[in-house]
Amino acid sequence: MTAETRLGVCNLCEAICGLVLTIEDGAVSSVRGNPDDPLSRGHICPKGVAIADVHVDPDRLRRPVRRDRVSGEWREIDWDEALDLVADGLAATINQHGRDALGIYLGNPNVHSLGSMTHGVGLVKVLRTRNKFSATSVDQLPHQLMAHLMFGHQLLLPVPDIDRTSYFLVFGANPMASNGSLMTVPDFPQRLRELKKRGGQMVVFDPCRTETAKVATEHHFIRPGSDAWVLLAMVHVLLREGPTTVPSYAEGLADVDRAVQFFTPERAEAASGVPASDVERIARNLAAADGGVAYGRVGVSTHAFGSLCQRAINLLNILTGNLDSVGGAMFTSPAIDLIGTGLAGRGHHGVWRSRVRGLPETGGEFPVSALREEVTTAGEGQIRALLTLSGNPVLSTPDGARLDQALAGVDFMAAVDIYLNETTRHADVILPPTSSLERDHYDLVFHALAVRNTARFTPAVFAKDKDALHDWQIYRELALRTVARLEDKPSLKARLLLRARLGVSPTRLIALLLARGRTGVTLKKLRARPAGLDLGPLRPGLLPHRLQTRDHRIVLAPLLVLDDLRRLIETPLPGADELVLIGRRHQQDCNSWLHNTQRLTRGKARHQLFMHPDDLAGRSLTDGSLVTVSSRVATVRVEVLATDDIMRGVVSLPHGYGHTTNPGMQTAAEVPGVSINDLTDPERLDISGNAALSGVPVTVS
Repeated sequence: MTAETRLGVCNLCEAICGLVLTIEDGAVSSVRGNPDDPLSRGHICPKGVAIADVHVDPDRLRRPVRRDRVSGEWREIDWDEALDLVADGLAATINQHGRDALGIYLGNPNVHSLGSMTHGVGLVKVLRTRNKFSATSVDQLPHQLMAHLMFGHQLLLPVPDIDRTSYFLVFGANPMASNGSLMTVPDFPQRLRELKKRGGQMVVFDPCRTETAKVATEHHFIRPGSDAWVLLAMVHVLLREGPTTVPSYAEGLADVDRAVQFFTPERAEAASGVPASDVERIARNLAAADGGVAYGRVGVSTHAFGSLCQRAINLLNILTGNLDSVGGAMFTSPAIDLIGTGLAGRGHHGVWRSRVRGLPETGGEFPVSALREEVTTAGEGQIRALLTLSGNPVLSTPDGARLDQALAGVDFMAAVDIYLNETTRHADVILPPTSSLERDHYDLVFHALAVRNTARFTPAVFAKDKDALHDWQIYRELALRTVARLEDKPSLKARLLLRARLGVSPTRLIALLLARGRTGVTLKKLRARPAGLDLGPLRPGLLPHRLQTRDHRIVLAPLLVLDDLRRLIETPLPGADELVLIGRRHQQDCNSWLHNTQRLTRGKARHQLFMHPDDLAGRSLTDGSLVTVSSRVATVRVEVLATDDIMRGVVSLPHGYGHTTNPGMQTAAEVPGVSINDLTDPERLDISGNAALSGVPVTVS
């Protein structure tokens, strides 16, 4: 046996940690963090260690498979047959029923794959359906909508300058487990220790005492869905007490002042349970800090007022002078600038609406909460065929059980995925791409959201099988073959341009994009420094020229958000003995997958319903018993765990549990528990269209 060392990258979460892999006899024998990586600095989490398990996973599909609709059996087929079957099915649906009869769902892994970013987007565009859905609308849509409305671009997202801040105010985020989200911050535990060492503070608002809350300077329990009251009350305090620092290129301050007059700290206390004195004190502390920043993530994005929360967080950073300022909320200067180059669209909202419920699109996508009804409701524009790209919406989107039933009725379905799961089991054909260790990688998105400016190109660790295709090759072939079968096909010139564009490899595109940049980074330089290039800390003074609004001004009071304040005021608060449900995620799994990886799932069970002991006692329930949890849409059974880490009146289930890994195959295994999305309600939405997964009313018996 011979051993060698190769550098890799973990693309299982947003932290994009650099890896050092030991290869023995053609297989990965060990994985450790790369200390020379300028961003991750040697950090690694359990998922990074398990990335080699995905590569050799016996459950991973390596050849295309086709399902027999009568027997339900799967068999391997060759690539030409598989690609032709999918192109035939997609084109037949479009030719017979129109382009909107095709639905497309994009899962979270797409943004972690270079080929999906460069070529998957091209496939989606060429199919021209308006029925597009993605994991964005169960995760981060309020962030993107507010970035679009306030700063002019859906990806112009301010990032906490965590390495230099002195006061880190956190709402509904758990970076100790996630290593950041819409804030690429690998090795958050060490960065937090450095913050405290320089005398800084981290203040956390969360209805659960998470890993982050446990190491915070102070933690405040807050009722799910009430964050907007507290955040707006903090804005109220800043405007009432002054002075505030508003840049000359911001407009609408008077509208903000009028809008927040109602949201006093006392009213915030009644809604949230957070004492008014704490609301006032923390607002003052943020304003007085020498470089402070407010940050909110999944916990505030995934409830009914996520957009109000994200707008208020932006306001806190602006009014305290902490936007575009050292230690505050800053913007990156990436080697490949998706915004400045126009590679990513600015975004829009409500240009068209969904057929059944009339829900507005955001950034060209409908809320995934509307997917089921668009499949099951007859009429022109009904989804009759579905293409899923690396996603499992049955397990990860609201009311998944009924979506599961709906997908059984589509005329045709195809999936690009490495696994057979609750969603892809309905496919007629599954096209599996190579694993992440078999393809080149550059993070187009997460370098643009990182807490430090860096760039890194990682060549494939292993050569792909000769009978395997990269994801970009699959997308290229599907696009070309489907277009060739359309009755209303593009012109010959357009088809030739499409072929030429999709024929360029992702690695070649990265070289071209780097050459267009202003940082001096080239692919040659990155190949010479595979651990990555350090381009320095985030730079202040990028505004106003970085703004993408027409007049390069920040819009402090978008009309859409002002109009939504009335809904917040009129929404009744939960009763004293009512329970509401929130989700949770773990460092040792990844959204709705990796539950079949023994390295990650060993140890104590993590699937239980969290419930405060007083709430258990009030219902004559005992710790460890099997309980029934019911929402408006469903009922599940699960073990309950008594813990004072959850506030009274709140219960918590994890995301993505209670499923079958590799359903329909001999290696199938049951994962214990249930998913929060067995109970979430597709009718509960934020104005952005994001699913309100947090704060769902439930009963427990």
